[in-house]
Amino acid sequence: MLYGICNLSIVSLRLEPSDQSELISQVLFGEFFKVLERRTHWSKVRLAFDKFEGWIDNKQFIEITNEEYDELSNSEIKTSNELINFISDSDQNLTPIPLGASLPYLNKNILKIGTTDFSFEGDVTVGIKHKSKIIELAFMYLNSPYLWGGKTPFGIDCSGLTQMVYKLCGYKLLRGAAEQATQGEVLSFIEESEPGDLAFFDDRDGNIVHVGLIMRDNYIIHAHGKVRIDRIDHSGIYNIDTKRHTHKLRVIKKVI
Repeated sequence: MLYGICNLSIVSLRLEPSDQSELISQVLFGEFFKVLERRTHWSKVRLAFDKFEGWIDNKQFIEITNEEYDELSNSEIKTSNELINFISDSDQNLTPIPLGASLPYLNKNILKIGTTDFSFEGDVTVGIKHKSKIIELAFMYLNSPYLWGGKTPFGIDCSGLTQMVYKLCGYKLLRGAAEQATQGEVLSFIEESEPGDLAFFDDRDGNIVHVGLIMRDNYIIHAHGKVRIDRIDHSGIYNIDTKRHTHKLRVIKKVI
């Protein structure tokens, strides 16, 4: 079994081994994974964080050992806590890293990727945060443009938003909305929910296709065109700009 780690800012994870294939997610700096299949130019990988699978360009990651993979898997979550920051190698070459990027082996402002040491002096979030921090951190993504498969303030989808905000608080969510809906405890009414709980919405066929973060006073923050705040009621999301319902509520779940 081969293992790898992302050594670049934001790398595309694609449905098929081609630059023209659908973007299904992104691999941020410091995220590590198992290599399930290796081809000349592409590798199929399974991310350690959420077990999500896709294809990544072989030029956009470096290999790590089984021992390094296991050590990273057993370490606490450390992430960059600023919209954008920079790391530098020994030659002072800069690499930008986005909000939510992982910071492996970070110790005294030094982090290691493979055999390379980088200096990092930005704000770091470590370990489990109180549930009250979830909405506060979600505001860091406010007005980010919607991007299918995106996971950063420069483009993000609905489940990417919920996953990344939970990650910044030290919790693990699966990648897609339907997968996230398998986690946590079902709540019977909106009135039972707390800020930071997840609301899921389905299509006409009953498939869960959207997710957002419950706020106080029947508001919700979610990614729809952009990361925005709307009203939520027992029917679903009520768009405050268009004055109509846009998503049909399926279930509300408490994960933490």
